Amino acid sequence: MRHKIKNKKPVAPTPQQQELIHSAMLLHQSGKLAEAAAQYNSLLTVLPNNAILLTGLGTIALQQGRFEDAIRILGKSLKVDCNQPNVINNQGVAFKQLKRWREALACYDSAIALKPDYTMAYCNRGAACFELKRLDEAVASYDRAIALNPNYADAYSNRGVALKDLNRLDDALASLDKAIALNPDLAVANYNRGNVLAALNRLEEALVSYDRAIVLNPGYAEAYSNRANVLKDLSRLDEALAGYDTAIALHPGYAAAYYNRGNVLFQLKRPDEALVSYDKAIALDVIHAEAHYNRGNALFELKRLEEALAGFDRAIVINPGCAEYHSNRGLALKHLNRPEEALASYDRAVAINQDFAEAYSNRGGTLKDLNRLDEALANYDRALALQPDFAVAYWNKALLKLLTGDYAEGWRLYEWRWRRAESPARKFAQPLWLGEQPLAGKSLLIHPEQGLGDYLQFIRYAALAGQLGAKVILEAPAPLMGIVSSLEGDFTLVEAGQALPDFDYHCPLMSLPLAFNSVLETIPAQIPYLYADQAKRQLWRQRLGEKSGLRVGLVCSGAAEHQNDSNRSVAMERFAGLLDLPVEFHCLQKEIRAEDAAFMAGNSKIQNHQPLLHDFSDTAALLAEMDLLISVDTGVAHLAGALGQKVWILLPYMPDYRWLLDRADSPWYPTVTLYRQSVIGDWDGVISEIAGHFEKLMAC
Repeated sequence: MRHKIKNKKPVAPTPQQQELIHSAMLLHQSGKLAEAAAQYNSLLTVLPNNAILLTGLGTIALQQGRFEDAIRILGKSLKVDCNQPNVINNQGVAFKQLKRWREALACYDSAIALKPDYTMAYCNRGAACFELKRLDEAVASYDRAIALNPNYADAYSNRGVALKDLNRLDDALASLDKAIALNPDLAVANYNRGNVLAALNRLEEALVSYDRAIVLNPGYAEAYSNRANVLKDLSRLDEALAGYDTAIALHPGYAAAYYNRGNVLFQLKRPDEALVSYDKAIALDVIHAEAHYNRGNALFELKRLEEALAGFDRAIVINPGCAEYHSNRGLALKHLNRPEEALASYDRAVAINQDFAEAYSNRGGTLKDLNRLDEALANYDRALALQPDFAVAYWNKALLKLLTGDYAEGWRLYEWRWRRAESPARKFAQPLWLGEQPLAGKSLLIHPEQGLGDYLQFIRYAALAGQLGAKVILEAPAPLMGIVSSLEGDFTLVEAGQALPDFDYHCPLMSLPLAFNSVLETIPAQIPYLYADQAKRQLWRQRLGEKSGLRVGLVCSGAAEHQNDSNRSVAMERFAGLLDLPVEFHCLQKEIRAEDAAFMAGNSKIQNHQPLLHDFSDTAALLAEMDLLISVDTGVAHLAGALGQKVWILLPYMPDYRWLLDRADSPWYPTVTLYRQSVIGDWDGVISEIAGHFEKLMAC
């Protein structure tokens, strides 16, 4: 804004009017703004072009927060006398309050042109430049203000903020320290010092600065919120949550505090509560892209995938150039079994950020789902080239290698699972055994990990450890204690969570194939290796009575919380076409979903034994009375295979690694037949194939 308007000659006030002007100014200075304004307005009726009166009235408007009025009235004063640097500066302050930064900057420049040593205008100019992202100019303006007034604490404080944004953190800290030395009670300087210390990762010191700012200004919501950010980084999550709550109580419209509160709740694994906080942040700031994005993450965690996708889409509309948004959108699409669309999202992510290792790893997973295995492997390798310690990419590569039968490299890479955040290794004083040390005369603890089906599949290796001369201690999950006690060999069996006896070495269950150098040709497949309890079998035989036909067990779903549940579980009603066959169907599931329970309640062709299945030994005894089990990929299928029972397993288009590819048999379980989707999501085709095999089976 340029102030080159011709002066209007004002009417000179009389001595009596001068006294009244002086009286109005005294009222103004004493804070009696309404009385002062009334007197200024009264005088302006007789002295309409008096710059002093207009300036006073415009300044009152500024003090009362009537910024548009302030700009207009101060502008009138400048038409009377354009050589008023203080008035021009104040007009700039009004523009600043309205966030009209360019107009504010023009005012400050005009004020400085009239008064080159105008310290406050230089400081205000720095603030305008800062908001306009002209950070070097901002620092230069603050430097000029400090040169004019070396004791200008506010200038040092604001300079520190600009230097922080320039990532000159040590210089920023020195500037803020100087501001505090000049004015120890300057709350904003202590607050910004905390921000700089947090950026320097000097977190405990940052807390001290925030605490000082809060002592000086107990209503300082931003200080509480940023203090909570530091507590979050220190993993003091409950304290962080309390800090955000205080910030929100002080400032109910504080969108950032709600957003960060949501992040802590998400980290505390309380995604439903996190969702509420994100919704509040978005209600306050509808274009808060990160809140929409993290809202999508919370919904993803809650398995509300369509809503999660909508959250990611909204974040992308607001900020289409964020690679992370596109990558997580791809994850939602992958879990919705829409791999082609997921791939397009990953493509966009890596186009935005060609060094985005996580997106390459996720992209590899989707390419694997599409059976484009060479491309999948190339993407995992690309991720690892970008981030050589990327545990998730190594894990994904391990699963791909195992899926394709490359067990030598697959089991070696599988050890990277312990470096993933979601699967930390258990800590023991005793050393890990991976096959290197002799076991003769030593005791070996084999401890569980992952799912119950994994335990049933890999506990077979305990016998091999015993053959090496080890005294084997088996730790087993409570639901498996009964059935694992049937394992042949001399073992000490301990329920998970109970005190362990002394031992020399330990080995996690899923590391046993590596320890024994298992390849496809050397899988220990002596079946059965688990046995049903004969007394329980007899009870089931009595309960079931005489057979009316082929006796078939049915398992259509596993644990709902399984990360691949949407891909492996099947609604029971899909099997309706089999129920007309002259076959006895028995549901062998301990956990039955509401929709499946409703289907069985309306269909007498399937007998439900859920109330009598207390653990896997009960299930094993019931299985032993079946002629056949039809099951999705879940723990009961592994149990049937370990018992040597005939089992048909339904597999998705891209199965779990243990079932390999392009084969109907399994080297792990000789009695298993595998039925695979030929098209993604096509369970009807699989069930139709099973129906055809049923007819052949009954014909025999």
